[in-house]
Amino acid sequence: MILETNRLQIIPCTIETVQITINQNYYNGPHISSYLKDLTKDPSLLYWGCWIVVRKSDERVIGDIGFKGKPDEKQTVEVGYGFLEEFWNKGYATEAVEALIGWAFNTSKVEKVKAETLKDNYGSMSVLAKLGMQRINETETMINWELDKEFYQF
Repeated sequence: MILETNRLQIIPCTIETVQITINQNYYNGPHISSYLKDLTKDPSLLYWGCWIVVRKSDERVIGDIGFKGKPDEKQTVEVGYGFLEEFWNKGYATEAVEALIGWAFNTSKVEKVKAETLKDNYGSMSVLAKLGMQRINETETMINWELDKEFYQF
């Protein structure tokens, strides 16, 4: 399964699909490797971890997004994302995260999506606000967000 938007393909990360990132020397942290190890132990994690974001126009890996695990007992997942800096402020994060949230809500396994951002990560805050997420609390360094399925515009 591949999610598609106007400009992007969003591909679930597996041992096979991760080759795209290797071929392009894409590295945005250790989370992909960690997820693949977990996926090997628990195949039911597929789709509930990392996804690779590829720009259609040139098949370039520009970032990765995903969930921090399967839906919990309250049907809640946490979304996270990271994009290479050269692709910031171009709407790619908003486009990709919107597609992933829409997919999650359409599975019937998710009723709420959460996220967190650093207080000084204004780009990420903008992405979450555009998607209709609400700030629910703050700490000294972090802001927590959530979006209920009933308020999401498909």
